[in-house]
Amino acid sequence: MLPTGSKETQLHDSHSQKVHPQPMEETMNQNPELTEALIAKLFTNISSLKSAYIQLQAAHTPYDADKIEAADKLVISELKNLSELKHTYRDNNPKPVSVSPQDSRLVAEIQEQQSLLKTYEVMVKKFQSQIQTKDSEIHQLQQRIQEANQKRVKLERKLKFRGVSAKESEDLEDGNGFFSVDLTPDLFTSLVESAFNAIHDFAKPLINMMKAAGWDLDAAAHSIEPTVIYAKRAHKKYAFESHICQRMFSGFQEESFSVKHDDVTISKESFFNQFLAMRKTDPLDILSQNPDSIFGKFCRSKYLAVFPLKMEASFFGNLDQRNYVLSGGHPRTPFYEAFLKLAKSIWLLHRMAYSFDPKARIFQVKRGSDFSEVYMESVVKNILMDENDENPKVGLMVMPGFYIGGSVIQSRVYLSGVKCAD
Repeated sequence: MLPTGSKETQLHDSHSQKVHPQPMEETMNQNPELTEALIAKLFTNISSLKSAYIQLQAAHTPYDADKIEAADKLVISELKNLSELKHTYRDNNPKPVSVSPQDSRLVAEIQEQQSLLKTYEVMVKKFQSQIQTKDSEIHQLQQRIQEANQKRVKLERKLKFRGVSAKESEDLEDGNGFFSVDLTPDLFTSLVESAFNAIHDFAKPLINMMKAAGWDLDAAAHSIEPTVIYAKRAHKKYAFESHICQRMFSGFQEESFSVKHDDVTISKESFFNQFLAMRKTDPLDILSQNPDSIFGKFCRSKYLAVFPLKMEASFFGNLDQRNYVLSGGHPRTPFYEAFLKLAKSIWLLHRMAYSFDPKARIFQVKRGSDFSEVYMESVVKNILMDENDENPKVGLMVMPGFYIGGSVIQSRVYLSGVKCAD
């Protein structure tokens, strides 16, 4: 038994010191398994808190806002877990060592809430800063939208003045509101190549339809150009490509492309705008909106030129499609749609040629001309030429050539009477 004075002294000291839960030894004696589990959780939580704090520090060097926010949330989560462990321990050890005039648990709760309040205050300030940053970004984006709209209005006015609709202008702009296509010789060269490929591609279904109709392809090739000596029988396809080329490029040297139209505008700017407005559009969609446009008349005249009456009758067994075209229509048939792709490529090339100042000029090679490597290119690549042989002669022109600026785009020709490697 302790002396009375000692007991009073102990009570006095308990008033001036923090109130602690029961000693750990007593708790462990009461429920050792629960205490061991609580201690294990405590160490795990402390390790997790340390790891989260290290992540928070690492996120500052280099500075990464997303990583800082994630690590910050992780630290707060681990602090909350510690708080829950504290509550669990208090619930299992409710009796204090001595009685205090002030509820020790209430004091601890107040301290904990104050700590959480400080944490939340830091988070609120952080979120307020983020909101201000977002508001500033929104304001900047609104200004950019306003500037873009102003540029668009100006561009639409220019396009309207140049004869291009606002709907068409959607394909003419890049992300900054300017024309996405530059008027360069390289662009013209690429269009020449596209036109050449279009002729080659359209010749395939044409030859297939001739075969299906029972045509003698040798006789048909001979009727186009009877004096050509072919190195291989398969090379007779170039006769049909030459036929398509001659018909499609007839009148190319004229600004109107031999098409009569009351509303033709011949300024170079207008030619380029027509090219821009049409380059990404389906030709059939264009013709469905305005079948009697200058492009519509061009397609009609070229279709009738490429396909004589007897040829079409043998292909289809009737002249229904021809009569429909003659009446001003543009049929939605696979064969006519294939022809429109060819017509569009030639039309775009013509629009582009007259967009330059000075304009790009076409030149054609006649049959029997001497082969010139400066102005011509052979469509057959593996020809054999002997030094003692005469200069080979042109048998067929498959694609015309062009002068643009100070450069020459070679014509494509088939050479008659030459040999080629197997």
